[in-house]
Amino acid sequence: MKLLIIDGKSGRMGAQIIEGLRKAGISERHTIIAVGTNALATSAMVNAGADRGATGENAVIVQCKSADVIIGSLGIALADSMLGEVSPNMAIAVGQSAAERILLPTDKCNTFIVGAERLSMRQLVETAVEQILQIVS
Repeated sequence: MKLLIIDGKSGRMGAQIIEGLRKAGISERHTIIAVGTNALATSAMVNAGADRGATGENAVIVQCKSADVIIGSLGIALADSMLGEVSPNMAIAVGQSAAERILLPTDKCNTFIVGAERLSMRQLVETAVEQILQIVS
């Protein structure tokens, strides 16, 4: 199973998810692909234990086509979010992918999700890791 983690800015959230998956002992049958909207984000996620990494719009578009699960903040599905790091084409690729999507509802993208709990980043990451483990098992 191919897990695609998309992150921007510093890549800290994506790195925390990867670390959580590795700590939980995610099987070698699953490949973790890290795609950063910038090189810093990609580097952070690869250093956290991603199997492979790539950077930029085309990498997001290509990897979304074959991913089984896409993980990232809500902003990866919103054009021009993350201070403009997410292009419209990237958001379309995430939205049109046949993959299951696990989107963390952070409040950094000027979008409020009614009914979503306001959790700390640590709690969001823990919840995301639990959901990913349920999907892959």
